[in-house]
Amino acid sequence: MTAEEVVNEGHTIAIEGEDITPKKDGGVLKLVKKEGAGAEFPMTGDKVFVHYVGTLLDGTPFDSSRDRGEKFSFELGKGQVIKAWDIGVATMKIGEICQLICKPEYAYGAAGSPPKIPPNATLVFQVELFEFRGEDITEDEDGGIIRRIITKGEGYTKPNEGASVEVCLEGRHEDRVFDERELKFEVGDGESLGLPSGVEKALQSMEQGEEALFTIKPKYGFGTAGSEQFNIPPGATLQYKITLKAFEKAKESWEMNSIEKLEQSAFVKEKGTQYFKEGKYKQAAVQYKRIVSWLEHESSLQGEEEEKAKALRLAAHLNLAMCYLKLQDPNLALENCDSALELNANNEKALFRRGEALVFMKEFDRARADFQHVAQLYPANKAAKSQILLCQKHIKEQHEKDKRLYANMFQKFAERDAKKEAEQEKKPNGRVMEIDENGAQEQTAA
Repeated sequence: MTAEEVVNEGHTIAIEGEDITPKKDGGVLKLVKKEGAGAEFPMTGDKVFVHYVGTLLDGTPFDSSRDRGEKFSFELGKGQVIKAWDIGVATMKIGEICQLICKPEYAYGAAGSPPKIPPNATLVFQVELFEFRGEDITEDEDGGIIRRIITKGEGYTKPNEGASVEVCLEGRHEDRVFDERELKFEVGDGESLGLPSGVEKALQSMEQGEEALFTIKPKYGFGTAGSEQFNIPPGATLQYKITLKAFEKAKESWEMNSIEKLEQSAFVKEKGTQYFKEGKYKQAAVQYKRIVSWLEHESSLQGEEEEKAKALRLAAHLNLAMCYLKLQDPNLALENCDSALELNANNEKALFRRGEALVFMKEFDRARADFQHVAQLYPANKAAKSQILLCQKHIKEQHEKDKRLYANMFQKFAERDAKKEAEQEKKPNGRVMEIDENGAQEQTAA
């Protein structure tokens, strides 16, 4: 505990508290008014929820979340608040109330924050911490991957798809460590090393040197299948502690000239094909998508290079369609077949695979049309002829089912009408009582 005196408008004011600044320069003094509960403190990147009252040294209030009746939230350690808050709140526990005395260099400095905070003002905050939670790093913010930073990294760049990474990781399920390794690999290749997709998504959110804890829900972990390799049951939530020791980003599309894009596309096409042969369809799809992203809007190529790019794009879409069929995702398969057919309207594989996707979606009429188109253009394609017969069988079965459904429906309507007529005939004088908005009125039955 330290104590010091501050002169304020000719008055000497005694202030006390523990110096919690990393430099121990007295810039932020903390005095606990009410102890918090538990053993955990917020980590960098956590979203924290607080109430606060801010005053000048003479007691003049300048801001209060309590007056507004709404808790204030921010991401800790991200520079969203004054330095004193990032330092002070990181030392608090849930339920704690403390006083933070903040010198100008840890608050609003020489400029102040007019009109309420004058230049070079030392500020006093009373802060209560209610809640903190990790950062959701998923694109949809579905809570599937939550990050809590142990050690902040350096720089502003992060690994991208295809980046070479060097990591140290520890995977836990409940209280058991099931995976503990140091690895070097390319982002996108993790599945071949037994890593769930959530780990690679986690890596793409990290800075070099960062150490963080990730809670990974089943959707981004080992899913409903679990992992036989690591003895993980279906539907398990995982915890990974990951340190990103070093990385080298893969070149982005805008960083490559057209020739480099062609060279890299040919390379990753071979890589994707190898993954496909090994049954690693998700990893294969990652490679083929890179080709599309590099070449889809490349307009500077001419002649032979332009034809090579078109051939690579066509192969990428065809192979993506096949990957998604294997992964039982007919919508993405259909989308890639359509893209392939924009490049070559009569492509045999694109028409056939689109037909397969439509069969999966039970759109048998459209599927039959695609298979008939294949059979017409490529008479030697026996598989297309077999698929036409299969589609016709499904269409016939559907027609029979519809006939039975409508027959039953009409029968029910007829029985209902007959019942109504029989009930109406039983009423005396053929009169029924109908109720309208004006009350009960007797009317002659039709």
